[in-house]
Amino acid sequence: MTLAWVLGARGLLGSALCRALSLRGVRPFAPSEKFQWTNESSLRSQIESAVREFSAHASQANHWEIYWAAGVGTMGSSEEALGPETRALAWLLELIQSDTRLVAMPGKLVFSSSAGAIYAACSDEVITERSLPAPNSAYGREKLSQEDLLRSFCAANPAMTVLLARISTLYGAGQATGKPQGLLTHVARSIVRNKPVKIYVPIDTIRDYIAVDDAAMELISVLDELNSSRGLSVKIIASERPVTIAEIISIFKRVAKKSPKITTGISGSSKLFSRRVQFRSIVPSGPRRRKFRSLTVGIAQLLGAERCAHANPRRQSNSG
Repeated sequence: MTLAWVLGARGLLGSALCRALSLRGVRPFAPSEKFQWTNESSLRSQIESAVREFSAHASQANHWEIYWAAGVGTMGSSEEALGPETRALAWLLELIQSDTRLVAMPGKLVFSSSAGAIYAACSDEVITERSLPAPNSAYGREKLSQEDLLRSFCAANPAMTVLLARISTLYGAGQATGKPQGLLTHVARSIVRNKPVKIYVPIDTIRDYIAVDDAAMELISVLDELNSSRGLSVKIIASERPVTIAEIISIFKRVAKKSPKITTGISGSSKLFSRRVQFRSIVPSGPRRRKFRSLTVGIAQLLGAERCAHANPRRQSNSG
């Protein structure tokens, strides 16, 4: 039996990971106390208590998995704002390493980060795992610093399996309303509410969008393939089907049978986003590559979810 802990389980990726793990029959773990991410002094003691709880539950399992899908930062976040997240990850790794039960068991750690942020200034026409990271923001640099923490942890614990999952642009139902990100969600909500949506990048900008449930299933599938291996692996998780913002608007128009109200502008973080992003993974995902849903199908599903959420706003606020 596998015991799995998803940090950030209420977020877009974290909730998708929980759904995917449930389908696999994995035993979930949730700390008894909700983490106060904005209060560092409380957070440290909460992480310490949670690791003790997790270790106690692990005694009844064959092996354990921890998925880091937490974080409130965005491309526009400052280094100071991102620091607490990095320190929280460092505390978690220190506590795992000092727990004799967890260290003695077969364990896997997954760290999810933004491929777009890590490779933001990369000049490669097609970005693969061989491309050199080239962040151009505090957010991207902090993600690399966090990956370095995992590298050091793995070097000190060679029996562990560590996966650094660099994920392209995620979309899906339930994305937070407060974050200045999630173009597809913002366009879907603008159509449902008949309001304009502002786009801060040129419409010929190329992105790689992947449905969050597809990304979660692929991430877990990749981890399964590492069953017999130890050490650290890096994997780009992307649809590998680049699309322009103009094409996205066209899909929304076709699916919704109405044109979204688009306005354009420039923000302080616009310069941080590359005009062209195309990913291709050269790291095997297993014997057969997973087939991801098309963007047309994904947008139709997203629109349907946003219509339901708009009709039942209380349910949407409770799902936060």
